[in-house]
Amino acid sequence: MESIQSIKQRFEIIGQDPKLNRAIEKAIQVAPTDISVLVTGESGVGKESIPKIIHSLSHRKHAKYIAVNCGAIPEGTIDSELFGHEKGAFTGATQTRSGYFEVADGGTIFLDEVGELPLTTQVRLLRVLENGEFLKVGSSQVQKTNVRIVAATNVNMFEAIKKEKFREDLYYRLSTVEINIPPLRERQEDIHLLFRKFASDFGQKYKMPTIRLEDSAVDLLLKYRWPGNIRQLRNIAEQISVLEENRSIDAATLHGYLPHNVGNNLPAVVSNKKSESDFSNEREILYKVLFDMKGDLNDLKKLTMELLKNNDSQKVQKENENLIRKIYGDKQEEEIEEQEVSSLEVLSLPEPKVERTYTPMPQEDKYHFAEEIEEEETLSLQEKEIELIKKSLDRNRGKRKAAASELGISERTLYRKIKQYDL
Repeated sequence: MESIQSIKQRFEIIGQDPKLNRAIEKAIQVAPTDISVLVTGESGVGKESIPKIIHSLSHRKHAKYIAVNCGAIPEGTIDSELFGHEKGAFTGATQTRSGYFEVADGGTIFLDEVGELPLTTQVRLLRVLENGEFLKVGSSQVQKTNVRIVAATNVNMFEAIKKEKFREDLYYRLSTVEINIPPLRERQEDIHLLFRKFASDFGQKYKMPTIRLEDSAVDLLLKYRWPGNIRQLRNIAEQISVLEENRSIDAATLHGYLPHNVGNNLPAVVSNKKSESDFSNEREILYKVLFDMKGDLNDLKKLTMELLKNNDSQKVQKENENLIRKIYGDKQEEEIEEQEVSSLEVLSLPEPKVERTYTPMPQEDKYHFAEEIEEEETLSLQEKEIELIKKSLDRNRGKRKAAASELGISERTLYRKIKQYDL
């Protein structure tokens, strides 16, 4: 079994952090087996090195090694890329194509950003992991493959499972062994070492003297959080190597290349307790909102009763518009369309209770219940609504916008009514 140090030299891994060493050690231990491995860690920490180590130390090292970035393949074509397709399976499939799982038979497939896989593809992948079988897109013939799957992700898998974006059974099949790569901010001793390595490489690449950090710049380098991790550190080293004429870099110069504010890397302490004044203010606001709502409801009741008594559409329309402005203030009509209390909507309210009175019959001495004429008036509300819309459209020569303005409703509401009544 190769040592951790020899593996670092072979794959150009720099650093002495214990967590990094443990990750490499686990990769060396699982390499001779065929169990699935899930590599986790933030973006830019160098997760792609682990599957290369595993493949090179396994019995599959002479077979193919294919790295697939799942997040870079469109959802509509990823099944074809991974499993292949038959001729004519979809538009543009002019010939049969072999997928990665068929090409890499006997080798290793590295699925980077596996958390971005669509749910339908996750089902296909689960079948490969369980029994080594897959179907080409557009084919009904089951094919066998013998591949070692190493996956990697920077997504919080438990959050993805909770949100139903990733299958829980697939997660446990992929993560038989989980290897975590620590972020750069947790590898304090390795940051300056990595920067010096990158600076030396870029000095040779661009045939320029190697840049050197002053002590103040080193302190700043170690205090920075490095959200982009090693990838970000490498990019900044390259920028400084190319752009700076002075090869001795101080803190002020380095600060100009850091895109975020520099802090002491300590989390901010936030209290979860609220003061009594906060609760008091919240109560006052809540009481005010409830009081305003009560007033609005009373106005609405008054408006409805006025309509049922007088059926004065113009008066009600005017009061209705005032009520809408009062409730919604300066909101745009499009924003409140679904909540709008228009005169046409009020016309569609449920029928009122019908009063029953004793009326003497001319032929008999007995009394019976008779419904008042008010019921007939109620039954014609829908007809009056249709009549109002027709008249308004006639007056405005079929122009919906002008008709809607006249009726005091939005154009969308008018269009919905026209469609509802087939006008």
